[in-house]
Amino acid sequence: MQKLVYTVLIFFLPSQFALSGQGSNNVHISVASGAVTGGEKVIYYSEYGAVGDGVTDDFDAIIKAHAEANEAGLKVSADAGATYYIGGADKTALIQTDTDWGDARFIIDDTKVENRNVQIFKLSSKLPPIQVTTVKTLGKNQKKLDLSLPYRSFITVTDNTTKRYIRFGLNQDTGSSQTDAFVVDKKGKVDMKAPIIWDFNNISTMTAYPIDAKILTIRGGHFTTVANQDESRYTYYSRGIGVMRSNVVIDGVSHVITGELDHGAPYGGFLTISNCTGVTVQNCKLSGHKTYVTIGAANAPVSMGSYDISVGRSTNVTFKNCKQINDIHDTKLWGIFGSNYSKNITFDAVEFSRFDAHMGVVNATIKNSILGHQGINIIGSGVFLIENTKVCATNFINLRSDYGSTFEGEFIIKNCEYVPRNAAQSDAVLISGSYSGKHDFGYTCHMPRKITINGLVINDSNPVDNYRGPKIFAPFNNEYTSEAYEEKYPYVITREVEIRNMTVKSGKKYLISNNPFMFRNVRITER
Repeated sequence: MQKLVYTVLIFFLPSQFALSGQGSNNVHISVASGAVTGGEKVIYYSEYGAVGDGVTDDFDAIIKAHAEANEAGLKVSADAGATYYIGGADKTALIQTDTDWGDARFIIDDTKVENRNVQIFKLSSKLPPIQVTTVKTLGKNQKKLDLSLPYRSFITVTDNTTKRYIRFGLNQDTGSSQTDAFVVDKKGKVDMKAPIIWDFNNISTMTAYPIDAKILTIRGGHFTTVANQDESRYTYYSRGIGVMRSNVVIDGVSHVITGELDHGAPYGGFLTISNCTGVTVQNCKLSGHKTYVTIGAANAPVSMGSYDISVGRSTNVTFKNCKQINDIHDTKLWGIFGSNYSKNITFDAVEFSRFDAHMGVVNATIKNSILGHQGINIIGSGVFLIENTKVCATNFINLRSDYGSTFEGEFIIKNCEYVPRNAAQSDAVLISGSYSGKHDFGYTCHMPRKITINGLVINDSNPVDNYRGPKIFAPFNNEYTSEAYEEKYPYVITREVEIRNMTVKSGKKYLISNNPFMFRNVRITER
């Protein structure tokens, strides 16, 4: 290897310059505007006073380092081997340049927090959002907006006069304002891979978030959250990494949780992704949170969802080669992933306790993955593809009954395995849900119009007593057993189920449902 030779004239340098040799082939010169490492300027946290001993609060130094890097357009690097302690201050480090956390460790102490809603790190664009006031209405599947923008943009739109997702059950509510999210080019042409799904006759707000052309990359870092000790109420904590910029890659981040007690407030997500498109999370290791119980809106005890990953108002979000550090089958831990108002979510080579779409997903893919005790919980529309995936939950797919067990589209199941309750004694139901027809969810509720099964092994080797075989559908409504039953809000039932290469380990023939009347018109074909 060629030896690099540097001549440094110390007496000509300003006093704030410092020289630090790091071997004959790597010279690191600390300067106020960044260090020179291998010919490229990089800012290190230590240059701004970070001690990295795991005891001293280094948050101010970290914030300053990123502020300088953002201003100068420089990369940021953690100091090798450092452990940065971050206390409960109401502050955020804004990240707008590539950052390499390497093998550094970060301790996020949530035991004394000034503001539980403030992220530790926020990935943002330098391009400001634009409030759109010229567009007054939108139509479902509209292909173009009468709009001219300086950048290709991610659009969010709301109608406060229309309520959707009027939740039913222990966490019942009065619904949420109609919301949509999609991408347009500079001339207002909509990316139809993530179409508009509602008619907007009255637009309350519309915001265009410019999409940066350059990818922002975050690498490495081992994070530990010291869990909060608050009362067990719906006071969600959001102290982690907030992605609020399009075109981002997060690579190799890990997160563990310590200090969980017999009580605590839930978490909205260590990694939260919102108001953006084109985000890839890869080679990351994350953790499920302990489940706590509170009194819900129906004045009854309810388990609180607590997440390490949350996706909201986003499109084209991919999780690749990611794993859950703690046990995906541990029922004391809540499901690791939740999403709302998003489109085109992909799990590829993922091992998580759950995939979950609360307030709708448009198009989703799970492939080459393993899902644990909370399995697949979904409502939405479009195409849902599950391929080469093992599901170890009570049901293969659960259509969330609190939002009407609705999916207006198609399910495709290819070369998968279903192990009910991870081989504990269980019934076997492929498509679960519940719908009484008596509650207004703010939309017409649908079952997937077509379900295609092409390669599925049902491992029902530990069945419940009097087991008659796996069911394609749960009963959904035990009262709907004759024409006499009236649905105030009718349910649109699946039209067709196509089955190829389905193996039942017990040897029993599948049943359409324990409530065959409700599914009497479903056409089942076996090829």
